[in-house]
Amino acid sequence: MRRPLTSTTASLVVIAAVLAGTLVTYAFRSDTPPNALDIVLPFLASAATLARHRYPITALIIVAASVAAYYPWARLDGPLIMLVFVALYTAADRGALTAAIAAGAALLLGMGLGESGGVRHVDDSLFVAVAGWVVAAIAFGGVTRNRRAYLLEAERRAADAEHSKEEEARRRESEERLRIARELHDVLGHNISMINVQAAAALHGLKKRPEDAERALRTIKDTSKETLRELRTTLGVLRQVDEDAPTAPADSLARVDALVATSGLEVRTELSGPLDAVPTEVDLAATRIIREALTNVSRHSGTTKATLAIANTSGNIMIRVEDDGPGATYDGGSGFGLQGMRERAAALGGTLEAGPRPEGGFRVLARLPLNLPSNGAT
Repeated sequence: MRRPLTSTTASLVVIAAVLAGTLVTYAFRSDTPPNALDIVLPFLASAATLARHRYPITALIIVAASVAAYYPWARLDGPLIMLVFVALYTAADRGALTAAIAAGAALLLGMGLGESGGVRHVDDSLFVAVAGWVVAAIAFGGVTRNRRAYLLEAERRAADAEHSKEEEARRRESEERLRIARELHDVLGHNISMINVQAAAALHGLKKRPEDAERALRTIKDTSKETLRELRTTLGVLRQVDEDAPTAPADSLARVDALVATSGLEVRTELSGPLDAVPTEVDLAATRIIREALTNVSRHSGTTKATLAIANTSGNIMIRVEDDGPGATYDGGSGFGLQGMRERAAALGGTLEAGPRPEGGFRVLARLPLNLPSNGAT
């Protein structure tokens, strides 16, 4: 990691101060000629200080050794010990906390043993001051390292949170696309299938039975109008424009007769239990399943008759749609219609079964719980 410019500037300022202090000491002690250590050790310690960011432990050893040799054997008494504090701080800041503590302890121990003889070079107050600076340098280095690690962790967590938020947004977007596709399939697939069936009936009976053709054309008109209304409602939600809400009532189990009337089939209905206070999610899913099931009867069964049974019992809405037509070959229910019905039931914590009846024809059985799970949705 590239070190900031201010750190390098601070190092140069400290080194300049040490060298300047050495020169000032020489100026005030002109009667004491310097030896080689007075010249070599300050420059050696200064060079090691400049390299402390890349080699913190090596720089600490060199600076500590230079200071240890400087004060007993050099003739001048410059402020070279300042470089030890810098090296101790850098070692702790770079993660070499053990090495910094060991070097600081060795420095203080050496000073204490060196002053145990007859000659005292460092009095007690100065020793305490040096010990305080050693502890402060190591502690400050550890604090700055911990703070830097905390900031990096905070940045990582923020990046992870942002990534998770983007993933959640993409997931919700995908789920919304699937929901819209399912809505359009349920609405358009049902109504257009009705239009196709009724148009074929009108063409077939146009000459032989005009009254049947007229009835089929009226059904086509009503169904196409309903299709346009449903499509306009769905696209209006997608556009999010300021439009008046549709005035036609939405499909509901409470108006199941109107729902059946648009199927173009002769449907025998069997109703049991109250159907006018069903939760909105369950009501919508039930009407969509009924629409799709009746559409499949019109398209695939080969008959114009069906049975629809709806019961509100034991905390569930039970739906049964069946016919007795010869039908087409059952492919295991891999089509979009049956798949969409199963997804609607599963989203509410319910089930849906579909397949041929033993006595002939086809049956769809759905169970939708009235007590929705916490994540229940359509």
